[in-house]
Amino acid sequence: MSKFTLGFFTGALMGAAAGAVAGILLAPRSGAETRAMAADAANDAWDSAVDMYESTRDQVRSAVDDFGPMVDAKTDQLRAKVDLARERMDQLRESLNDAVASTTPAADVVVEPVAPTADMPVEA
Repeated sequence: MSKFTLGFFTGALMGAAAGAVAGILLAPRSGAETRAMAADAANDAWDSAVDMYESTRDQVRSAVDDFGPMVDAKTDQLRAKVDLARERMDQLRESLNDAVASTTPAADVVVEPVAPTADMPVEA
């Protein structure tokens, strides 16, 4: 080994020993107290994470529970609109068939609108 390498390792070992001695002499608490504080901090962090998880889980469950009825309501509205469109198409088909059968010009055929029901909102 070279003189530099030997000096470096000797200095590193002496510095580590001096740091350990200084840490022991200047520590504000005993090792047991420090370990207890670290354990308390870890437990607090764990409890906080569990609380956050449970809170988020409850919010997601609430959102999912609210989503189902909203989808059902929108589906019912869409079905009502589709039924209304079918009625209008059937009415138009009958009017056009009548016009073709009676040789009435198609431009003179009038299709009367079907009134929306109470459960079906009118949208512009």
